Order: sequence, then structure tokens, then C-alpha cells
Amino acid sequence: MTPHRGDARAAEERAAEEERAAEEERAVEQALALVARRPQAPYPPPDRSGEAGTRTEPGTRTEPGVHPEPGTHPEPGTRTGPGTHTAPGAPTSSAPAQGDPGPEAPEPGCRPPGPVSRNGSASADAGPADTAPVHGAGPTHDPTPAPVHGAGPTHDPTPAPVHGRSASPQAHRPRAAAWDGARALAERLGRTAPLAAHRLPLDRALGHVLAEAVVALTDLPSFDTSAMDGWVVAGPGPWTVREGEGLLAGRGSSEPLPDGHALRIATGARLPADATAVIRSEHAHCDEAKGLLHATRDVVPGQDIRPRGQECRSGDELLPVGTVVTPPVLGLAAAAGYDALVAVPRPRVDVFVLGDELLTAGLPREGLIRDALGPMLAPWLRSLGAEVAEPRRLGDDADALREALVTSDADLILTTGGTAAGPVDHVHPVLARIGAELLIDGVAVRPGHPMLLAQLPDGGPCLVGLPGNPLAAVSALLTLAEPLLRGIAGRPAQDRYRAPVHEEVHAHPHDTRLIPVVHRDDSVVPLHYNGPAMLRGIAAADGLAVVPPGGVRSGTEVEILDLPWASASPWTEGCFT
Repeated sequence: MTPHRGDARAAEERAAEEERAAEEERAVEQALALVARRPQAPYPPPDRSGEAGTRTEPGTRTEPGVHPEPGTHPEPGTRTGPGTHTAPGAPTSSAPAQGDPGPEAPEPGCRPPGPVSRNGSASADAGPADTAPVHGAGPTHDPTPAPVHGAGPTHDPTPAPVHGRSASPQAHRPRAAAWDGARALAERLGRTAPLAAHRLPLDRALGHVLAEAVVALTDLPSFDTSAMDGWVVAGPGPWTVREGEGLLAGRGSSEPLPDGHALRIATGARLPADATAVIRSEHAHCDEAKGLLHATRDVVPGQDIRPRGQECRSGDELLPVGTVVTPPVLGLAAAAGYDALVAVPRPRVDVFVLGDELLTAGLPREGLIRDALGPMLAPWLRSLGAEVAEPRRLGDDADALREALVTSDADLILTTGGTAAGPVDHVHPVLARIGAELLIDGVAVRPGHPMLLAQLPDGGPCLVGLPGNPLAAVSALLTLAEPLLRGIAGRPAQDRYRAPVHEEVHAHPHDTRLIPVVHRDDSVVPLHYNGPAMLRGIAAADGLAVVPPGGVRSGTEVEILDLPWASASPWTEGCFT
């Protein structure tokens, strides 16, 4: 019996989908292997020699604490100059190192070119109701509809480089990297070149990450103290009351207290030797006529006494490396006798806003739109622990972009818009022109799939290219920039958790989708206005739901990405800004 034509077609589609998934997996594995050849570097110690170039304040550059001998080369993973990183374990050019396997050959599929737009395929990210102007998009005259992500190979007039190779206009774009793999690669890349540690006074350490553990310098408390206001007694009662003002915090006597005697004591005061217990004021009765103290409750030896070393003993580790310095951390460090902490500097980030059509004030007019990303990115990045320079607006000027990239001394560069293949999309050509290494060129996530991750040449900083659509840019920020910054700063990974969605969520057939949500009781509720050009949904959200390809039914548990301000309290100074 001849198989039905529809069955054969379905089989072909399944085979094509399996091949597509395999190609994505190979691309991510290749990039991870590339980063894996870069050894993890410990934090260089703070430079205490007072040499020039030492970073002593946030916002200044720091040289590594260990310098190579003359005639030798620095170890992989060390900083070699302001704002630069040595490419650990790998040559600085795109050619493979001797004895090191080079990148794989280009994948057989080419990335579809999409319409002439700063943000790639409009039909891929945007729904029919989402037709707002593209943030950072120039005028377009291409009436051809964009191919759907995952369609058959087409010829791209401006192909992007092969995953893992230097940017080259002659190379074909691979298929997009898987979302999970892209995030893992970004974080791992950040951890290959941590910043040199520096010593900060307590009043400037808030929000930094510990590069050295906080170890107890003494027992806490360092002597036996009273936990309550009341009477310190020795031996069994009733007790003879000793005259005087009693023992006060900071002015206690170390003279022993004889058995059968009692003495007034204040909270925090040092106990006299041989004391048995502290009786709270409300649990004691003083017979002034006879000069005797009686307890109204049973007295247990050791009650209401904070014994020496109750909290810690000298040498105990109080806080491990990687702890974010919060107000309670500052308090504990002060109590333990610290005046300064050794911490990782906040990563420095430069933001370059691209697009001639962007306004910085007033209402949109005559085809011009407001820049939504410039005002949003700097405080968002600061909430992630970064120091951010004032965003620079470069317009659609390839030479200005090149000059900004090669002169930046930041640890991370973010660009907005220009990541597609339109006539004014200059990010790919400029990266190719300066010899940058393109690690990720597109991620299988909606919105935001035209994002990219590159390493500037000669151990320069990493660059994350954000799409111009505002919510697409947020997606790229959380996919690539946030884990990369976390790695550079040595911050711990966000705890991954899942929550059920309150209603059915539709998604892309092949790509992950990030949906703004708000927590309600034990579930999350998807928010409307979640198109790639919209910010109305994310402005009301406290997290993003990671929806797998194909969508989920109501009640299905999905991974949740918390937004940095979801648990902010007044003392955070704007999440450590």
C-alpha cells in the first residue's frame, strides 16, 4: 500500500525539525567549547603597593596585583590594560591556536535575511496587533515579507560570521543558538576574566561582591555579656544587694562577684567573674529595707547571659567569597572588627544608542520616535551591580560606532539596535571591520532573537548587541548581558525556580518565549501588551516566564526570571545604585 502523501510530508517536516535542533545544539556546543578553552581565573589580589594604576575607587581602572617578569607574557585571564582582557587560553586572532581544534565548518543552513530593518524579521517577533515603530529602526523600503524563523535556507546579501569565528562579511550566519545555551555561555565567558579585587572602606562597599571571605578576627561576643537589663547574681538566692550604680555597657568591672551577692547590670555590660545568671528586672523583687533581692521565678544558671563566642569563634568563616555586600553584611563586618572589605569592582558598562530617528525629548513626530532604551538601560544595569557611563547616542554612523568601540575602556559594551542586516544596521560590519570574534549571532527566543555576543580583539571587552525593539532589548539584556555581568562581578547565579501559569500561553513553534508576568498567590499571571516593541507589560511585571516552544497550558509550571527590583526594599538605594 502506498503511503499517504500527507504522512510523507509530515515525516519530512519531522526530519527537518530534528536536523534544525541538532544544528542549534552543535552551534551552542561549539561556542561553549570555545569558552571552555579559557581557564577560570581567580580574582587577582588587591594591589596594596600604592603603584600607579591601582584601582582604589569605583569608576577607576585597576591593574592586576601580580605583574609578569620582564620578557615574559602575562598569564591567561589577567587584565593587561585598562578596560581590556587577555583572551584566556586562546589566541587573540580568529585563527585557531597551534594544537587547538579550530571552529567547526559553517552550518549548512543560512539565517534568513528578513526585511530591511534594524531589528530583523518583523513577522518573526511581532504579532498582527504589534505594529509600533521599531526602536532604533531607520526607514525601510523593502516590501518583501520576512521569512519565518526556521524556514529553509535563503541567500543573505550581508551574511553574518560563522559562530565562533571572527566577524566576516563573507561567512554565512548559522542558525540561532538555544536560549539556555546562550545564557550559559554568557555567564561562563564573564567568569573567565574577573576584575582585580580592591579594598573598600565599609561606607563604600555596599552592593559590591566579596573577593575575600570575611573571617572572624575575634570571638563574638568577645566576653560574657548581659542579654537583659536586670540583676547579675552569683550563687543561690536570696542575694545581698551591692551598693553602687551597677554595671553599664562599656564600663563594667572585671572584679569577681562573691556568692550570695547581686549587682544591677545593663544590657550589653560585661559580666563579672563567677556570675551565675542574670535576672530580668521584671522577674526580681528588691527588699530595700533588708537589702535583699528575691527572684519571682526559678533562676537557671546561665540565663540571659550571652557567653563569649556564642555567635562565632576566632577564625570562623562568617561570609564566603561571592557574597553581595548588603546592609546586614556591613553590620556584621563592623561587629567583627573590619574597617574595610576586599571586594570585586563593579563592572564598567558603556551603552551606545544607535539610530538617527530617535528623539530625546517631546512627542514622537514626523516618523521620529522617542528613545526608550537610553533612559531604561543605565538604571537597569546599575541594579545588576554595574557602573554605567551616561549612554552615548551615535546615530547611524558606522565610523562613530567603530571609534566608540575601539576607544572604550569598559568591561562590557551594550549597543541598541543595528543588529540585523538593513542598510543602516552597522553592528555586524563594524565588528567585522575591527576583527571582533562573534560568539553568538542570534538566539532562538522571542522577542529578541537578533541579539548577538562578541569579543573585541586583543583581549578587549565583550559586546552585547541588543535589538532596537524595547521588549526585545529587555529579552537580550536578560539572556546575555545579565549573566555576563554576573560572571564578571562574581555574583552568585540567580536561584532558578518554577511557578504555574494562571492561563494558557501561546508561544513560537520552535523558539523559547519570554512573557512578562506578575505573581498572584501561588501562580503567575501573563500580562498583555507583550509585543517586542511594547513596554507596557514589562513595566507592570515583576518577572518573566520562560515559555518553551509550542506554549503551555494553564497550570503548567514554567521557569521564572525575577526582575532585579521585584524584592527591592527602601534600604537598597535603588538596588545598589
